[in-house]
Amino acid sequence: MTAIRLLLVDDDPLVRAGLSFMMGGADDIEIVGEAADGAEAETLVDRTRPDVVLMDIRMPTMDGLTATERLRAREDAPQVVVLTTFHADEQVLRALRVGAAGFVLKDTPPAEILAAVRRVAAGDPVLSPAVTRQLMRHAVGTAADTRRTRARDRLTVLNDREREVAVAVGRGLANAEIATTLYMSVPTVKTHVSRILAKLDLNNRVQIALLAHDAGLLEEEQEEH
Repeated sequence: MTAIRLLLVDDDPLVRAGLSFMMGGADDIEIVGEAADGAEAETLVDRTRPDVVLMDIRMPTMDGLTATERLRAREDAPQVVVLTTFHADEQVLRALRVGAAGFVLKDTPPAEILAAVRRVAAGDPVLSPAVTRQLMRHAVGTAADTRRTRARDRLTVLNDREREVAVAVGRGLANAEIATTLYMSVPTVKTHVSRILAKLDLNNRVQIALLAHDAGLLEEEQEEH
């Protein structure tokens, strides 16, 4: 099994040391570098080609959200898991909108941080229950009607099956879970997800989930059941 190549980005050397100790002990993870800010992270990504970047938000020179946006705009972009002590709605939403595949608080148990890295490396988003609740609150917050209308307009390019898959992604289901729920094969699920990303000009599953939340699709599904 090929190890997941992981880059750690945090301006606190003690935090980096702790993460390195914790993550480096896993047989399936290889720490390929450590950076103290977003600018240094960009340089190290060029040099080390990580699969996943564990990214702090608040750093000098270049913050983690700016760095995430820049990294995700690359052709061969690594997946990014945002790691922070903050959990304000705006931070979560901006992290997801710029392309982060997950959002994990620093007080998350080590095993869950490891699981988050493994999930995004496998192509699945990390939407913890706490983050999902924030997304739901966001969906009914200020300017919700305008946001919902825009999201629904964007989703009109999807066919019925793609729409069902988008809702399942919004629920945080992995490919295998979507396949079981919608009675299709995993390769078919992957094909639908790829088509959704292309049609909506998105770069990862989390952004599909956010759009599904904005459009109110999950609320409609709950009402139907």
